[in-house]
Amino acid sequence: MAGRQRLWDGSSPVTESAGRPGYHARWHDAGEYLMAQDNGPLRNKDHSDGNPEAGLEQILMPAIADDGDDCTFCSTCAFSAACLAEGYDKPSLRRLHCLVEHTGPYRAGDVIFREGEPFTAIAAVRAGTVKTRVLDPDGREQIHGFFLPGEVIGLSAIHATRYPCDAVAIDTVTLCRFSFPLMATLAQEMPRLQGHLFRLLSEDIGKAMMMAGDYSSDARMAAFLVMMSRRYARRGFSPSRFQLAMSRADIGNYMRLAAETVSRVLRRFQDEGTIAVDGRLIEIRDAQALERLAAPMLRD
Repeated sequence: MAGRQRLWDGSSPVTESAGRPGYHARWHDAGEYLMAQDNGPLRNKDHSDGNPEAGLEQILMPAIADDGDDCTFCSTCAFSAACLAEGYDKPSLRRLHCLVEHTGPYRAGDVIFREGEPFTAIAAVRAGTVKTRVLDPDGREQIHGFFLPGEVIGLSAIHATRYPCDAVAIDTVTLCRFSFPLMATLAQEMPRLQGHLFRLLSEDIGKAMMMAGDYSSDARMAAFLVMMSRRYARRGFSPSRFQLAMSRADIGNYMRLAAETVSRVLRRFQDEGTIAVDGRLIEIRDAQALERLAAPMLRD
């Protein structure tokens, strides 16, 4: 079937005999992908599962990136600026065998890669939101980060050559998968691409350092909202009105706050007129006030 997407490991999502033991998959004529693991029931990718509100988040999330065409990159491509700066367009990159694999879709809760698996690829999020996490021996989760369309997962595995964390889909996710050996070879020929990879690594380190300080709950939540606003803006989405795909519990886990504290601070921000909250939909009404609250953490 033309245009069929592939799974993270590069195998075709067709049947168990296609190289995914324990997985059973089928495609509908419209391209709808259904998958279950370990003989579990096939479940529709619309996340409804009998909940009439479960699909609402997908409507409110940013639109899926366009695919571009033969001479342009898709709208959220994490590497297009660096490649175009070197004079390489899509046809040129094809001649250099830098082929991008579209992988997914992954359902909410699907693990994209697991801690300890061999590092073979990085991936740019094409649609949806991904979280990275580690689990302690008792199964408790510690969230390391959230990744939006156009952002790259897997970079933290470069040194150890194994993934140091799990990557998990928060909602329906599709990815652009890049073989890292191929990307590293291409970066030697394209210094700006190499520099872009270094900047992405630096951003990850900066986010981790930001979480290490002793900051108030107000500063932490303000910084989280400001950073989300900036990240959406960089990808062409609204900086003042956006959907948070992650739960309050996940936000609190990441920000080192209780879920109740997250909800309480958001309510106070709303009462003060700084933001408006409607479920997971956030509208920033006083960006300067948020910036002032976030200043101790963001330092910019």
